[in-house]
Amino acid sequence: MSFFALGVNHQTASVELREQIAFNPERLKDLFAVESLRQNLNDMVVVSTCNRTEVYAMAENADMVLNWLAQTNGIDVKQLSNHVYRYENTDAVSHLMRVASGLDSLMLGEPQILGQVKTALSIAKDAEIVSQNLNQIFEYAFYAAKRVRSETAVGSHAVSMGYAVAQLALQVFSKPEQLTVMVVAAGEMNSLVAKHLAEMGVAKILICNRSRERAEKLAQEIAHRVEVEIIPFDELTTQLYRADVISSCTGSLHQVIAYADVKFALKKRRYQQMLMVDLAVPRDIDPKVESLDGVYLYGVDDLQSVIDENLAQRRQAAVEAEVMVNQLVTQLVTQQKVKEAGGTIQQFREHGEEQRQMELSHALERIQAGEDTQHVLEDFAHRLTQKLLHPSSILLRQAAQDEDPSHFEWMKENIQDIFEQERKPKAK
Repeated sequence: MSFFALGVNHQTASVELREQIAFNPERLKDLFAVESLRQNLNDMVVVSTCNRTEVYAMAENADMVLNWLAQTNGIDVKQLSNHVYRYENTDAVSHLMRVASGLDSLMLGEPQILGQVKTALSIAKDAEIVSQNLNQIFEYAFYAAKRVRSETAVGSHAVSMGYAVAQLALQVFSKPEQLTVMVVAAGEMNSLVAKHLAEMGVAKILICNRSRERAEKLAQEIAHRVEVEIIPFDELTTQLYRADVISSCTGSLHQVIAYADVKFALKKRRYQQMLMVDLAVPRDIDPKVESLDGVYLYGVDDLQSVIDENLAQRRQAAVEAEVMVNQLVTQLVTQQKVKEAGGTIQQFREHGEEQRQMELSHALERIQAGEDTQHVLEDFAHRLTQKLLHPSSILLRQAAQDEDPSHFEWMKENIQDIFEQERKPKAK
């Protein structure tokens, strides 16, 4: 059984493909609840965000994970395989740490991904499909992310998807103090958008969310900086015309803003330009609205150019962070090897004790039958020594016959070192 990380992200797959294999929490809960839907993957975590869908699993081989991801989403395995990256064991641990630390994000160093990975682990743990070993790997990844953020400058600068939207608004509109902004959904991503735009000094923020409670929570967080108004979700399309900037990230499986809605809004606002940012996967906004005069539509992939302008300070810090992650990967792998060795040593000791008891019982029977005690004890010692050394002798012979001599040399040197240590006089 190996540890695999397999998935797609903004670098390997288009937004269309990422939409096809995106998971929301409710769907994951339903899939995890039915054993047959897991297809023999009983130890896994699925991370699905706007920019990536990844499966972290203990499995016999990577194809098991790939087949599950393809079949669950109704995609041809060969088609998906062309866009999927695969990591195994140590490389998979390293990838998870880089993801949790924000080093593999579209926005280098973004903090939101850590919370998203934690949520993914929580969903899998609630479904009771996370082993102690897999949980340990994730907890260590969280520790690595905390170290990276606290000991390097990767997270020191205000660079995030929300910040990128604010920067984009500043490029499109020259006077932010005159802007009305609408955020469609008040989740983590749009909360950041709203906060950055509030700090930038926009005139008003309209919050449109299915849950009024969630909308009110965001309103309270930004009300000290900007005028806020909550819009009922069923009034979304009729209120679009009021916004100069619209940021949508609902997590809906279907588009929530249609071409006709935007066309109507444009007419009602007398064709004043609108900036629309679609942060959702699947997309919230009909991509055809880009053809409308006066509408600037940006998707997740389009933001890359804006993001690049804000990465210079983080790139240098990322070099230091990568070194730290490599060190922490080595530490975790070493810990796991020591733990694994402990189990093997315990098995070795139990085997030795079993052989001792067997030979001792045989020797006592012979003594009770009248055989010479000294002869029986000498035979007992010889037989026990032979049985205990036999497996090691076989391994040493096999290593000597291996085409790669390094394995044999390593075993020989270590055995000789043990002999040397045993020959040294013991301190009294």
